[in-house]
Amino acid sequence: MCEFVSWVEYEGNNYFLTDSELQTKEGEKLLRPEVIDDLCGHGAIRSYYPELIGKGSNLECVDFSTPLNFPKEIVKMIKQGKMSRIGICIDILNKIGKKKYKEIEAPAWNKYKEIHALALKKYKEIEAPALKKYEEIEALALKKYKEIQALALKKYEEIEAPALKKYKEIQALALKKYKEIQALALKKYKEIEAPAWNKYKEIQALALKKYEEIEAPALKKYKEIQRKEFWKIATQKKYRKDNWK
Repeated sequence: MCEFVSWVEYEGNNYFLTDSELQTKEGEKLLRPEVIDDLCGHGAIRSYYPELIGKGSNLECVDFSTPLNFPKEIVKMIKQGKMSRIGICIDILNKIGKKKYKEIEAPAWNKYKEIHALALKKYKEIEAPALKKYEEIEALALKKYKEIQALALKKYEEIEAPALKKYKEIQALALKKYKEIQALALKKYKEIEAPAWNKYKEIQALALKKYEEIEAPALKKYKEIQRKEFWKIATQKKYRKDNWK
């Protein structure tokens, strides 16, 4: 996944996304759940500017120690807070700005962690019994397999032991018989184990879906608050480093 800030350079121009692009019909498509987590990426930029597909250079920088690391037009948008829905860049803040941001961001993060923990607990409550049930059935199937395998081995030894004189001939026959019974045992094991595994996977998927239903909105809410509060601070010169004013 790309980082903030990313842009595409093509024929002397720099292409990137701002809040304005997201307010257009094309930009709204980028707000779908499967895309929104990579809004700052080159894929989102090329999706908005289809004429760039297969063209230009993907550029990216996360070093905000100096605005000289970025194209002037991107620096301008950052200072004006017009990339507030794309990402955040805490390193443009001075000490006072960072302190103020932390004071606002921390409660939002703690709230997300509470909901995340609740969602994870819910997932485990659903998933754990299913896993236990699978393990019980799998252990039973494995035990059955070993019993049949042991019986097959015993049968092999019964045929092989008295026939030392004609060892090679009878051994081959006994070994063949052993493999046939072993294969049968393995087939039986799989017949018992496979449905149990499939049932567990179904319940696990249900548990995971339940977890994501609880966790995803919480994470989305946290990120919205995080970006909103960051840019509320970052757009004020007094909270930015001198070289970013």
